[in-house]
Amino acid sequence: MTRKNGFVGRRNLLKLVGVGGASIAATSVVSSSWGTQPAVAQQTDTKEKPQPVSPDNALKRLLEGNQRFMKEKRRTPNQSRLRLQEIATAQYPFASVLGCADSRVPAEIVFDQGLGDLFVVRLAGNVVSPTATGSLEFATSVLGSQLIIVLGHERCGAVQAALKSDALPGRIGTFVEDIKPALNGIKSQSNDAVNDAVVANIRYQVNLLQESSSILTQLIEERKLKIVGGRYDLDTGAVTLIT
Repeated sequence: MTRKNGFVGRRNLLKLVGVGGASIAATSVVSSSWGTQPAVAQQTDTKEKPQPVSPDNALKRLLEGNQRFMKEKRRTPNQSRLRLQEIATAQYPFASVLGCADSRVPAEIVFDQGLGDLFVVRLAGNVVSPTATGSLEFATSVLGSQLIIVLGHERCGAVQAALKSDALPGRIGTFVEDIKPALNGIKSQSNDAVNDAVVANIRYQVNLLQESSSILTQLIEERKLKIVGGRYDLDTGAVTLIT
């Protein structure tokens, strides 16, 4: 984590999470593994770094990209060989996505973005797990992303499985169990129970993400981060904000 385009930086990150002196050495080893780059990378770090995009502007860029995707007017930005070279040694994603692993909802495509634009974490059911939270803490506090969108989608199979509560083989049930709390006390608001459950799960995961991380909470309080929820429509390609 040698780059400091984000808001915390390596030393301040340690202070923020309250790491004691005994663990600083171990953290330095981890930081070195993140920051180890060839000599060319060190030269790149001396160049002027882009300013983080504000939460509102980041959300605007995502929604505008989704409109282009829906209308089949994609610009497919930042997907050239030059862009590949520009981000080979450093990344500054303007937004982060916690999305479902469903193959029909690739974030870069549905938001019409390119290489290095989005920091994407995908898990079945777009659930908040410790590893997902840690990844998003890194994206925001170190890389400087000021927006996280929790992106669920229409007819989510993981949500449907949680509604049925059937026994599932292997580790499939792990993410289903992470969805079930979202459905406790849910009241149907329409004739589509699955859709109501999808929306409830998005809201639950947004709240859980906000409440489970002191790093994200502090950034929100400092107005350097916004966490929102969105629902992707498989039939139209539209993303509708939920929270």
